[in-house]
Amino acid sequence: MKTRLMAAAAPLVLGAALLGGFSVTATAKTVATAPAYTGPFAKPSTLPLHAPDFTQYKDSDWQPAIEAGIAAKRAEIKAIAASKAKPTFENTIVAMERAGTLYDRVYNVFSQLTSANTSDTLDAIDTAVSPMVSALNDDIYLDDALFARVKAVHDSAAGKALTGEDAMLLATTYDKFVHRGALLSAVQKVELKAMNLEIAKLETAFAQKLTTATAAKAPIFDTAAQLDGLSQAEIAAAAKLAADKGHAGKFMLALDNTTQQAALTSLKNRDSRKILWDASVNRTSGGDQYDTTGMITQIATLRAKKAKLLGAPDFATYQMYDRMVKTPAQAMEFMKGFVPALRATQDREAAMLEAAAKAEGQNIKLEPWDWSYYAEKVRKAKYDLDENQIKPYFEVWRTLEDGVFFAANKTYGLTFKRRTDLPVYHPTMRAYDVIDADGKQLAIFYFDPFARSNKRGGAWMNNFVEQSYLLGEKPVVSNTLNIAPPAEGQPALVSFDNVETMFHEFGHALHGFFASQKYPSLSGTNTARDFVEFPSQFNENFATIPEVLNNYAKHYQTGATIPAELIAKIEAAKTFNQGLGLGETLSAAMMDIQWHQLSPEEAAQPPMAFEAKALAATGLNTDLIPPRYKTPYFRHIWDNGYAAGYYSYIWTEMLAHDGWAWVVKNGGMTRANGDHIRNTFLGQGHTKDFADLYRDFTGHDPKVQPMLEARGLATKAN
Repeated sequence: MKTRLMAAAAPLVLGAALLGGFSVTATAKTVATAPAYTGPFAKPSTLPLHAPDFTQYKDSDWQPAIEAGIAAKRAEIKAIAASKAKPTFENTIVAMERAGTLYDRVYNVFSQLTSANTSDTLDAIDTAVSPMVSALNDDIYLDDALFARVKAVHDSAAGKALTGEDAMLLATTYDKFVHRGALLSAVQKVELKAMNLEIAKLETAFAQKLTTATAAKAPIFDTAAQLDGLSQAEIAAAAKLAADKGHAGKFMLALDNTTQQAALTSLKNRDSRKILWDASVNRTSGGDQYDTTGMITQIATLRAKKAKLLGAPDFATYQMYDRMVKTPAQAMEFMKGFVPALRATQDREAAMLEAAAKAEGQNIKLEPWDWSYYAEKVRKAKYDLDENQIKPYFEVWRTLEDGVFFAANKTYGLTFKRRTDLPVYHPTMRAYDVIDADGKQLAIFYFDPFARSNKRGGAWMNNFVEQSYLLGEKPVVSNTLNIAPPAEGQPALVSFDNVETMFHEFGHALHGFFASQKYPSLSGTNTARDFVEFPSQFNENFATIPEVLNNYAKHYQTGATIPAELIAKIEAAKTFNQGLGLGETLSAAMMDIQWHQLSPEEAAQPPMAFEAKALAATGLNTDLIPPRYKTPYFRHIWDNGYAAGYYSYIWTEMLAHDGWAWVVKNGGMTRANGDHIRNTFLGQGHTKDFADLYRDFTGHDPKVQPMLEARGLATKAN
């Protein structure tokens, strides 16, 4: 995921599976007597690399398959815990890595469908099974006998003598048990299980309600004149959406995942901009059936109680036990360092935009719904750059195949072959074989680019199959985006923001492709929240390398390469509008940390009242530039695993800029540099401490100066 240009990026789906489940009342006895599962997931798919065979799955298959997977994993874990053999690394720690293959096989697919192509039926199944994973995980990590075996291996001389990936697996497994409550008393474990169960239910309900609300709250306009400023293709798409939703003759603008809406840059009618803005910021806080604020109060309170039970001062501290940034205070100190220069930029840009409005006779007080509109006008005037000039050069499939893939070929030696024979879950998807530099198949890649009403917002990467030498698996990876689909007969043109999102998410995909680990829990993207966004933000840099850009930025009608002067304008305009670009991300990240430093009593206050206090404390102009996600639709932190972790986008942007400075210094996009990138961090998973991985790559600790320069917040160092 990325900064403002990145759609939510990247979510909990970076690992193998999101959720899972089995009956919360299941016991070892009921598991032992459960009938054998014979459904479509009983054996690995017969497709290449065990890619999912979507032709074989019916809605009625999912819950039995998930419950069977949970039953099998529970039985496998129980057998490890009950073993009479002396605990060893192989019979305990490695055995746990082998457990749950059926569960992973089904849930890796199900979790992607409920995110990208859901239905009422799938949502109902998700609601039913989401508490089950809580019960399963608690049964594993709160099992006294199992933890005794893990601790015995951890404390043994043999355990302490382990090296490399084996040592990391033992350390992370032990730490995970302690983190999840293995040292609690029996009474405390019962309390923790109840909390985890309720949190799981609430997070799933929040996610489903937000997806539904984002589709339902799309604003309706009576006339095309109200959409003046949008292209004819965009107006046609709005008419089609309205007709599809039962409002023939009217126009509907689908809501983006974020607070800011793409159409705000173009809509000339100020009333229309406000209608769109209000629909965005109020989608889940209107006191109606879509309101999530009550759920948020419950989630925040339960998380605070959970942290207290586990001996942490707050949930943010609890969450950050395994991060590159170790404490909430360190994260806040890092972010506060941007505030003075950024607030000055916000004030300067606000004055500039207000002046632009007055220059065209609009004597207005600048409001949030005006910012993007007048920013686009200033950008056109100051940099002679119009988004409508840019889009014709960026067709989605050409950008993918001649841009994203081309850069990966030049840097890492990868080649891509389209597979039209592999089934997909939606007809607008494409699938590709990924061939390594040695000519051997490395992975399979799926690309699902277009927004749908049954797809959650944002962009993400997930594994259908996760790489592991232990399990003999190669990666099957997908990237999912939310690019506005074209009107019928029109090309799929994208903004440069979306271009960067495509490169960004493919950075996650590369992290998955290049995984070369024995153990699945250390493989590929299974890294800390504040490291996993580094490869993706780093990969955005390839989008504007002239050799790459000239290969994919072709006019969809004439085939002409994007003019050099237009590229120069794009580069010149990069540091413009940082008041919004960095400001909305920074305020959201600071608010996230504050939410998760509350005590249980403090967390029970009305969410919007707390949000106002938290935003005021940032020192930024959040009245004019609200956070990228306001509390009631901040999916990252209430469902997607980024609680006390949204700062990761800013932290890893720093890593990405500093890392790219190393690439530039050492010759740019070369195969030698590609091998170095792959060998030092992109193919290393979590086999080392994250600070060590970064030092292996650059030879030094991260430096913030390159990011400040790229954002226009500091002058370039000599």
